[in-house]
Amino acid sequence: MPGSELFGAEERKEVQDVLETGVLFRYNHDATRAGHWKVREFEHALAKFNNVEHCLACSSGSTAVAIAMAAAGIGLGDEVIIPAFTYIATVEGALLGGAVPIFAEMDETLCLSPEGIKKAITPRTKAVVLVHMCGSMAKIEEIKQICDEHNILLIEDTAQALGASYKGKKAGTFGKLGTFSFDFFKIITTGEGGAVITNDRNLYERADQYSDHGHDHIGDNRGAEGHPLVGFNYRLGEMSGAIGVAQMRKIDYILERQRKNKSALHNALAQFSQISFRHIPDPDGDCATFMDFFLPDEASARAVVKALQEEGVPAITGVQYWYDNNFHYIKNWEHLRNLTTASKIYAQTVELPQNYNDYKTFLPKTESLMKRLISLVVKIAWTDEQLATLTQKITNALKKAL
Repeated sequence: MPGSELFGAEERKEVQDVLETGVLFRYNHDATRAGHWKVREFEHALAKFNNVEHCLACSSGSTAVAIAMAAAGIGLGDEVIIPAFTYIATVEGALLGGAVPIFAEMDETLCLSPEGIKKAITPRTKAVVLVHMCGSMAKIEEIKQICDEHNILLIEDTAQALGASYKGKKAGTFGKLGTFSFDFFKIITTGEGGAVITNDRNLYERADQYSDHGHDHIGDNRGAEGHPLVGFNYRLGEMSGAIGVAQMRKIDYILERQRKNKSALHNALAQFSQISFRHIPDPDGDCATFMDFFLPDEASARAVVKALQEEGVPAITGVQYWYDNNFHYIKNWEHLRNLTTASKIYAQTVELPQNYNDYKTFLPKTESLMKRLISLVVKIAWTDEQLATLTQKITNALKKAL
């Protein structure tokens, strides 16, 4: 949780600005907000950091994905290619918008593979939602070329990879739209929050309107605004925006520390020939949120996880065995696999191209990789002594397990 590790006077000052005016709403009230537009300032900082024209802050990373899909016109019956290793919100955004998620294979980047995408394309494919998992990017050049060749929209879910890049170009800026999450567990945090970025003015305006009940945000009188389309309430409030303003000033330091600390973890793991590492297309562009590595098989992965636990590693940092994680892999999404919903959705009314309960048959490589994958959370506030203790514990655990 890098951002939350650095909460301090900067965040308190920005929040106090809002409290002193009493204006917690991001729009209007021009005369009483004393010049403080925290969400707008946060959006400008994010746009500048990512070198894009437009940024819309919203209530969560989940709603960011939903907004991006809606702004792009993804809806009833459209197929959206999605990875099975992601946060469930990526899938929910498609389902609740009336689209059909089509799961495709990943590769050692921990992201959708070009080959997996090609195999999943059908005449009904409207978009690829490419998730840059665990802080690093997919084989983005190949994937963008495939999308361009098939006239398929590329949306980047960059919830876990703010600051990642490929050849100097930021994650989230290769496709038509990119999305971010700023919840309590992300690289920077606003408590809850998200954002959509794009260089397309029309897509930005549609996203802006959709996120606020269709308001066009023209003028300074909310009651007099037009409503070009039907939307919903996905707004970010000024308190969250204020925290985001302070956090964005720390992003370069966060990335520097993450990369330094991840390098130390990598060196400890690299002593063991049984370990292989996640493929990172551009190592210089890794934002280093996780130290990801593979064991030869499921049994050895589970043995390593057990040894890390016994050695006390979870007391210092998170140990993720994603194959058993309830949030991030299709194996543990019983509600998704059985389409258990609060109200009827389009996907329940048609025969789906994939039986989600049968995922092992159409995702064999993903299943194999997930069984062997372990990730260690990279923190930024470790002292040199804490980092040395951690790497020694990791070494001890691996000697015991391998």
